[in-house]
Amino acid sequence: MTVSADWSWWRVALAGMRDALSLPAWVVGFGLIGVGSLARDVGYPVEVAVLSTMLVWAGPSQVIFFASIAAGAAWSAIAIAVGFASLRFLPMTVAILPLLRRPGQGVGMQLLLAHYVAVTAWTEGLRRLPHVPPPQRVAYFLGFANTCMATSSVGTFLGYYLIGALPIPFAAGLLCLTPIFFLASLTAGLRHRGDVAAIVLGLALAPICDRFIGGGFDLIVAGLIAGSIAFALRPKKAAPRRSPGSTARSGPISRWCCLRCCRPRSGAGSRWPSRGASTPTRRRSNGCGRWRRRFSPASSPS
Repeated sequence: MTVSADWSWWRVALAGMRDALSLPAWVVGFGLIGVGSLARDVGYPVEVAVLSTMLVWAGPSQVIFFASIAAGAAWSAIAIAVGFASLRFLPMTVAILPLLRRPGQGVGMQLLLAHYVAVTAWTEGLRRLPHVPPPQRVAYFLGFANTCMATSSVGTFLGYYLIGALPIPFAAGLLCLTPIFFLASLTAGLRHRGDVAAIVLGLALAPICDRFIGGGFDLIVAGLIAGSIAFALRPKKAAPRRSPGSTARSGPISRWCCLRCCRPRSGAGSRWPSRGASTPTRRRSNGCGRWRRRFSPASSPS
C-alpha cells in the first residue's frame, strides 16, 4: 500500500496493519500453532505460551525453550541456548535499523524496534520500507510488526487447545509455512545479481553440505560460501563526483583534514600568498592546531 508523507501517525500505522493482514501475519500466525501445543505437552499454562510469543518472538527459540524445560535442563543452560539461537537476528537488526533510525531518536526506541525484528518483519521491512517516506517508517513498521505479533499470539493460543484435533500431516505442514513464505519474500525482494546468486547457491549448496559435512555446520558452511560469492558479485557503487577545482570530498559525513596537506598551492587564485608577496603573513583559519574538523566541503580558511 502506498503511504503519503502527509498522513498522520495513526493512518500510517493502519496502513502497516493492512499490509500485514494481507498475508504475512497469517503465515507467521499459523506457523506458531505448534508452539502452543509444545507448551501444553510440557505442562505450562496457556498464558506462558502466549507470553513467550510476545517476549521471545522467535519460533525456533521458543521450541528450544519448551523442549529444554521438558528435558529438565538448568535455567542458565536454557538462557544460553535461547540466546545463541537468537544470534541470527543480530545481522538482521543491523541491516534494517538504518531504514528506521531518525534524527533525535532515542536508544529506547531503537531497542523497541529491534525487539520486533524477526524473519517475517525483516524480509517484508527490507522490501516495503524503502517505498515509505522516512518520517513515516517507524509508525508503519510498528503497525506491521505488532499485527504479526498479535496474530501469532492468537495462533499460539489456538494451538494450545486445538492441536489434538488436527491431523498430524496438517499440523506438520503448518510448521513449513514460515520457511516457505521466507523464501518467497526473499525472491520478491531481489534487486541485483548478487541477491539471485545468494539464493540459488544457498539452495544448491545446502543438501551438498548436509551430505558431506553435517554435524550442524552444514548451513554455516553453505551460507558462508554462497554469501561470499554473492558479495563478490554485487554491483559496485559509483564514486562520488567532484566539482571542477574542488579538493574536498563530497558527502554529509565529517572528516579530519590536515591543514598542511590540504593547503592549496600559491599562485593565481590561491588563498595563500606566495613567498615573494609583500604580505608574507598567512591568513588565520578556524582550525585547532594541525588538525581541524570539517563538516562541509564548502568550508575554507577565513
